[in-house]
Amino acid sequence: MDFTLDTWISLIDTFRYRNYKFYKVSDFITWRPVGSTVILRHDVDSRPDRSLAFARHLSSLGITGTFYFRITDGSYNEHIIKDIYSQGHEIGYHYEDVDLIGRRYYDKTEPDILNEAIESFSNNLNKIRSVVPVTSICMHGSPMSRFDNRLLWKYYDYHDYHIIGEPYLDIDFSQVAYYTDTGRMWDGGSFSIRDRTDTHVADFKKYHSTKDIINALNSGLFPEQSMLTFHPQRWTNEPLSWIKELIWQNMKNGVKQFIVKMF
Repeated sequence: MDFTLDTWISLIDTFRYRNYKFYKVSDFITWRPVGSTVILRHDVDSRPDRSLAFARHLSSLGITGTFYFRITDGSYNEHIIKDIYSQGHEIGYHYEDVDLIGRRYYDKTEPDILNEAIESFSNNLNKIRSVVPVTSICMHGSPMSRFDNRLLWKYYDYHDYHIIGEPYLDIDFSQVAYYTDTGRMWDGGSFSIRDRTDTHVADFKKYHSTKDIINALNSGLFPEQSMLTFHPQRWTNEPLSWIKELIWQNMKNGVKQFIVKMF
């Protein structure tokens, strides 16, 4: 079955066997490496314990990646953040401040909302930085929101906050293939509100299942450079949790597909 921890381990092992080098987001943006490369990005939307399991397995193999934590209760866990960072992984801020502020004020203009949102962003970034260093950020898609959290950078510059980069804005996805497990599949674009790129995505082959990616790697057909975004809460070997996640994701997919068609 797909989206089990065992399947994820097989995927990582295949990348290793095919001599791909693993990068954190900040390191990739800074060094611009060439050759067979995969950027490991993990969005900790919920269940940070499962992100910790990912981090520990990667660390046992000498691999590091980036883990983006939201500021919300279901994601933010200082003990786990410290643990993951201590293993050599990068911690980033999975920001959603425009949505958090915007949902309070339906009668304010965009500039007014963003003025308060940047203050929220700064405070939340400093909160995480009081625990571990943070050098990259990545927007949370906030699929039910009327706002794209990246609107902040229409008025402000994240480099002023000593941020190296934001993957959606600092990685050339005409050269780097982007794959995300959004929708509990690797080709779930029809279920994605904002977790997507708009630059030459058709130039790269799409894959539906993790097995499809593994087969492409073994056949030498997978793109030379890619960023893979995982939501670790979706990956488990526990049968009941796996079924629960499957049902819940199918429900969310239906809502997201409706929103995409409407807007």
